[in-house]
Amino acid sequence: MNSITRAAALIAAIALSATALGGAAFAQAKKQSCFLAGGEATMVTTDLAKFMANAALNNSIKGASATASGAVKMTCKDGVATVHCLAQQRACK
Repeated sequence: MNSITRAAALIAAIALSATALGGAAFAQAKKQSCFLAGGEATMVTTDLAKFMANAALNNSIKGASATASGAVKMTCKDGVATVHCLAQQRACK
């Protein structure tokens, strides 16, 4: 086998292994899907509304068989006699 043939075979082997490794990395990345999970609650006090919205968020993530990723974003609005809170967090399967 001359040196040109050996070099061509080596380049082909490197290209095939790089393609195989890239495909495995793509398959691993494709398996993990992330989404924005949420939970909400309307209660008499702000603290209670935050607590219940966070509990609903955790139940939502657990129900989807996912794991939480990142910080919880909590938004609350005062109503006439109640407080409504929405908790959101990124979750991945």
